[in-house]
Amino acid sequence: MCKFLLSILITITFITTAIAQVPPFPSDFHTQDIKIADGVTIHVRVGGHGPAVVLIHGFADTGDMWAPLATDLSRDHTVVVPDLRGMGLSSHPTGGYDKKTQAGDIRAVLTQLDIDHAVVVGHDIGTMVAYAYAAQYPDKTDKLVVMDGPVPGIPPWNDIVRSPALWHFSFGGPDVERLVAGRERIYLDRFWDEFAGDPSKIDEATRVHYSKFYALPGAMHSAFAQFLSIPQDVQDNQKSLATKLSMPVLAIGGAKMFGAEEAVQMRNAAVNVTEVVIPNSGHWLMDEQPAATVAAVRAFLDQK
Repeated sequence: MCKFLLSILITITFITTAIAQVPPFPSDFHTQDIKIADGVTIHVRVGGHGPAVVLIHGFADTGDMWAPLATDLSRDHTVVVPDLRGMGLSSHPTGGYDKKTQAGDIRAVLTQLDIDHAVVVGHDIGTMVAYAYAAQYPDKTDKLVVMDGPVPGIPPWNDIVRSPALWHFSFGGPDVERLVAGRERIYLDRFWDEFAGDPSKIDEATRVHYSKFYALPGAMHSAFAQFLSIPQDVQDNQKSLATKLSMPVLAIGGAKMFGAEEAVQMRNAAVNVTEVVIPNSGHWLMDEQPAATVAAVRAFLDQK
């Protein structure tokens, strides 16, 4: 019993400390754990009123990354911010890390929240899930926003994956997990430093915050699974390419990372693509240039 209570105390301390170190969500947001198929639990933040927007994070982040955008959009939207399966405070199932399955997770969450359709926004891995969602549920997707992350299988995918910077797409397995165990911060620093236009924009508090989540039991196994599922994502998305997306799409790239290539790729998958390149930013748009990024998304959502 003492060990059980100690475990609860450590967990509460961890969550309280972590949340205090990043920008908070507005006070009207609440969190809940939503159980979906196969015993999977998705942790979500929900707030605001109006048409729905779902914000999907990527690797080296959790849904906490979206606080500045959620703050703006919640003035006139219902904003739903999940942690992807195996990440943040969601559960760690053994499988289902292909993006088509995770798009189904998002659909199940929205259904339980009585949300029929939504704007879908994704960054990094979240971009892959957001595209998979729009391809599977086009009638449920009002608009799509993809931010600085390639979508597997969509041309020029074969050129994109040749970049030496993306070696981690094939990195994982038991020995890799042993190598990274207890060194999660070192591994994550590589991404924050090398993918940023200005690494100092990902400050120490942010790094400490997210490192704690990725040091949780099973977290790095799940994170590696997100990338090791990419070959399946390629197959799924190549099938989806048979029908181009018809909803409006905003493709945002950091000038010092994917840049205009985000829109180049999406034009091969959608018929109505708006391109925005955020100056003076690398991959971590919400950390490096949050005001410009929020303004770009807000302007796109406000278009009729």
